[in-house]
Amino acid sequence: MTKTKQKSSGDKPRVIYWFRTDLRFHDSPALKAALDLKPECLYPVWCWDPHYVYRARGGPNRWKILLECLDDVSESLKGINPKQKLLLIREGPITLLPKLFKAWNISHLVFEKDTDAYARDRDTRVQELANNSGVEVISVYGRTLFDPDELVKANGGKPTMNITQVERASEKIGHVPRPIDRPKSIPDPGKITLNLDQDPPNDGPDWSFEMRKHPDKSYSKLVGPKGDFAIPTMDEVGLLPATTRHKGGESVALASLAKVIKDTNYTATFEKPKTAPTAFEPPDTTVLSHHLHFGSLSCREFYWRVQDTVDRYKKQGKKTSQPPTSLTGQLLFRDMYFGAQAALGHLFSQTIGNSHCRFVPWHLPAKVSTVNKDSAKDAASADRLSPAPEPAYDVDSTEAEQWFQRWRNGTTGFPFVDALMRQLKTEGWIHHLGRHMVACFLTRGGCYVDWQRGAEVFEEWLIDHEVACNVGNWQWLSCTAFYSQFYRCYSPYAFGKKWGEAQGARFIKRFVPELANMPDKYIFEPTKCPISDQKKAGMLIKGDGSQEQEGEYKLYPKPMFDFAERREICIRGMKKAYEMGLYGNNPKVLDGTWRELFPDEAEGPTEGKGGPRGAMIENNEGEGRFEGSVVPKGQKRGAGQGTLDGMVKRSKRN
Repeated sequence: MTKTKQKSSGDKPRVIYWFRTDLRFHDSPALKAALDLKPECLYPVWCWDPHYVYRARGGPNRWKILLECLDDVSESLKGINPKQKLLLIREGPITLLPKLFKAWNISHLVFEKDTDAYARDRDTRVQELANNSGVEVISVYGRTLFDPDELVKANGGKPTMNITQVERASEKIGHVPRPIDRPKSIPDPGKITLNLDQDPPNDGPDWSFEMRKHPDKSYSKLVGPKGDFAIPTMDEVGLLPATTRHKGGESVALASLAKVIKDTNYTATFEKPKTAPTAFEPPDTTVLSHHLHFGSLSCREFYWRVQDTVDRYKKQGKKTSQPPTSLTGQLLFRDMYFGAQAALGHLFSQTIGNSHCRFVPWHLPAKVSTVNKDSAKDAASADRLSPAPEPAYDVDSTEAEQWFQRWRNGTTGFPFVDALMRQLKTEGWIHHLGRHMVACFLTRGGCYVDWQRGAEVFEEWLIDHEVACNVGNWQWLSCTAFYSQFYRCYSPYAFGKKWGEAQGARFIKRFVPELANMPDKYIFEPTKCPISDQKKAGMLIKGDGSQEQEGEYKLYPKPMFDFAERREICIRGMKKAYEMGLYGNNPKVLDGTWRELFPDEAEGPTEGKGGPRGAMIENNEGEGRFEGSVVPKGQKRGAGQGTLDGMVKRSKRN
């Protein structure tokens, strides 16, 4: 728990409880801390932060989940205390909270700790503003099994880069705490009338403009169009209709968890690598990740409900799965990524400047700029955090750009890849191993495109998008951090068959309807299907995906490249990058002279001996410099090569 203590008063506390990543009432350590103050009144507030509305990629599916979570919280508040509801106020926290401190005579601000890089900047400024207003700040971790900062401290002050480090660090910290009971009562909010001027948000740049049917209108009035603190609608935010079948909210999360736990054999013997990415009705995993992201499900509740089931199963003399592949092991992986992000901050989400991310000369490299350490503080002194420039990238290869766009749109000509990408766009979720497949294919297993391009697409489409986990997984699958066996690639032909050709065919036909009538024996490689059979199936294998129909026939594109050939090219490129042993904070990476280490004909934008980015970064004074130490050369490619397909076995859920 973190406290910022201010002058005491004889009056009972008047508390703002600031909901953020904890949209629940079961096992909420921060909410308990607020209620332990025995407050005279408690104001449950959600700040409608322009950062997330305009500067964080988020598609309609994730917004739908968020709004359902907010509705659920408000209804739960009313159920505990009919005078309560969620007070959603349409302004950013930097400008809003100081006004609320004064308007409601607040003595305490309580919230769940967040170690996301943006959240740290925001919360540091909020604490400063609270200090200036004489308000005591209490922040309590509850988003992860272990406080990420404590995890880093127990790991010798270093980012947690493998599961062993997490396990050893957690042993120093202690056991995962048991969940806290749901509160039985919550004080009244006090007078909630607000007569405040609204500080209008800076709505440009809007990173989500492509996902809106019309401009956002959610900031028309401070407390909503009817003055009742209403939760905005999808239409107010201007978003296109959501298409996901998944739902949000604490009540949904707890019901879903109960269904998982009821199947004791599944819970006790779950092993992530043995679940099937081709299962979709129902999925082969819990699909609880979006609830963990929004905090509608406590990770500690999840952990202990599973662990208690496992312990009972063991007492019956039955064999159980173990971390890291077990259900509890998945939560440890989540903590690992949070620990890495907590240690590295903003640099964790990029290659340039990142001391723990290998440098690979990918196609479509990100344009990156950095700002001085005090820039967020300086910007916030003007009562707001300044918007970051919209991420951009260099198109060094028109071919690679075409491959990236076809990957994004699910028109690569590789049916299993396309089915996964279309499922992602439609439902906002794909199986963990499906994410592995498409990430490997875009980076080191086919396209040789910068992992940051894929991470941005996932940020836009995933309903469970978590910066730490998304970035960590993309670095893992691109073999730039966390994992180094770059010569093991997923085959877009073989991988989908591991859970049975029939199941794989059903999955592809569900999400790639052009192939709905294709004979199963050709479904993974439709170019092998004779033209006569293609026509019988009402389709043709033709084109690049830009044309959907030709006469009476639907069109499905030809493969955009020869996979076997591209895999070998990527492996050679990765081998060379590993031999160079450069990391994102190496001076040669930062000044562009890394190019002199690579042959001009090497894969990626390697021509010449120097030049601007991929390498030169600018701070907010326009100077090309970066402070950082050089990381030693990394591991070279080991002997042998193959695919990851053979490492996976099928396990049916009983």
